[in-house]
Amino acid sequence: MIFRHTEAVRSAHPGLAAGALHATGVDGTADVEARVSEYTARAQARLADGPESRFPEVLAWRSTFARMGLRPTQYRCASESLLRRLRKEGALPRIHPVVDLCNAVSVAYAVPIAVLDTVRITGPLLEVRPARGDEEYTTFDGRTEHPAPGEVTYADSAGRAHARRWTNRQSGHSAVREGTRRILVVAEAMHEGGADTVARLLEALEKELTALWPVTPVTALLTDAEPEFGLHDDGRVR
Repeated sequence: MIFRHTEAVRSAHPGLAAGALHATGVDGTADVEARVSEYTARAQARLADGPESRFPEVLAWRSTFARMGLRPTQYRCASESLLRRLRKEGALPRIHPVVDLCNAVSVAYAVPIAVLDTVRITGPLLEVRPARGDEEYTTFDGRTEHPAPGEVTYADSAGRAHARRWTNRQSGHSAVREGTRRILVVAEAMHEGGADTVARLLEALEKELTALWPVTPVTALLTDAEPEFGLHDDGRVR
């Protein structure tokens, strides 16, 4: 399977900085609480100086959503939603060790992270592209939606949408669950200096996954020159 952002997305959003990580061998048994606490504490320290709406990482995504015709205060990127919840409730939800860790890393770096179960994605291609309008998106409560034509989504080769409004909401179909063993993690930033932020985020996540699970993650920064991240069906990265 190949993951990529299409030229249409890259041309419309030249500030995009993205990176991907693939790992095989995760499960739901690891104790991530100490690591989650450390990353959320970093975010809380930053929030003590002002709300997430002032963060340059969040402001850049708000501007991106506005350019796409979305109201930024109605549709928020995932990291802003998590930061907002952390500020209001003092904690993040607990879902699955892999998701909990990625959510904590996301708030620490204020960058949205998608975590997908690769077994639930139909290859050979998963790409971030404008929707045609006929893609099927499954909500977390099992309902079917169709992204609006032109809406940026993660779409696989079967025409299934794995996100709504780009970084706003993931799909329940490819969400990490008890039986998940292979994951694709994607981090996307729009702010100035985003490439450096994404690189540091991937480095941190690779370190944490290696320490918590018997995995050897593979990471890549996705650029205009090298926009594709390819995975073999057996889990190896090519």
